[in-house]
Amino acid sequence: MKIEERIKQIVETYAAEKDFSGAILVKKANDILFSGAYGYAHKGWKIKNTVDTKFDTASVTKLFTTVGVLLLIEKGVLSFQDRVLEILDIKDTTISKEVTIYHLLTHTSGIGDDADEEAGESYEDIWKIKPNYSIRELVDFLPQLIYKAPNFEPGKGCRYNNVAFILLGLVIEKITGQKYRDYIKEEVFEKIGMTNSGFYSMDGINENVAEGYAMVCDDKDEFIEWRKNIYSYPPIGSPDGGAFTTVEDLDIFIHKLYNGEVLSKELTEDLFTPKVVYREYEKATVKMGYGFEFIFRKDEDDILLITKDGVNPGVACKFNYYPSADATVIVLANQDCNVWAMAREIQELLVGKL
Repeated sequence: MKIEERIKQIVETYAAEKDFSGAILVKKANDILFSGAYGYAHKGWKIKNTVDTKFDTASVTKLFTTVGVLLLIEKGVLSFQDRVLEILDIKDTTISKEVTIYHLLTHTSGIGDDADEEAGESYEDIWKIKPNYSIRELVDFLPQLIYKAPNFEPGKGCRYNNVAFILLGLVIEKITGQKYRDYIKEEVFEKIGMTNSGFYSMDGINENVAEGYAMVCDDKDEFIEWRKNIYSYPPIGSPDGGAFTTVEDLDIFIHKLYNGEVLSKELTEDLFTPKVVYREYEKATVKMGYGFEFIFRKDEDDILLITKDGVNPGVACKFNYYPSADATVIVLANQDCNVWAMAREIQELLVGKL
């Protein structure tokens, strides 16, 4: 069986039996091995997803913020070693004065998160107490993060952190004088050619944008029904998550970045160079870079996989690039689904088992 047919078989199994609703693109160089869309962008009206449907990317958004910051560094108006609190002039806070742009980009700042997902806290639980619609501007996030206890001193560890990217977004606003979302739209999406990407509010009227659906389960964790995710996080995306895009736009994004069409040669190499060990597994090592994560087979020096994923209630994304094969696997789902397992099965066909 050809690889194209095997990929199609995997995806259709997930669509038929494992709740996959969304779009997928698998490419090798310029050849599309598989592209397709499944499920509904709007369940109520039975509007089907297409490969051009715009999906919430959750934390994949951090990559757009990263590029926005690197563009400012390239212009010389910002540096990796700039202290964040000096730029933002925040004085009453538990955040260390030693936290730099580099620390925020690499998840090595040690600052407390608004919801510490690594400690099992739920981001969705914040909005059981605080109205999610009260958070629209980036400054609205500050009360949720500036008094949180730090996990470690800057540079003394690596712990995934969402609010680090809120601070980076505020830095962008401070330096450029623009709203974060306007800056990313103009300097990242438009200049890269991502014509179907943007920030769309859940209470707005948006064309070709998928709704998100989260599972409702009983006490035995068995599925009951689907619900909309409109109360699960703020109504519009921010620097740490919530931008909408398509599978094709993400493919354009990674190739233009990797080929040096967005940043200088020096910054491009820096962006795709791992910085710090994030996770150690029996057969693999995960290192953190600027936004991206890099996966190596144990005891090998070559990067197997450059990746970023995103997950929220009703949102599941996997964005993989395999440099040795010049291959991409991009999965964007608008309901809870194990897209990670699906991507792994496809990965085995492209580069072998990890």
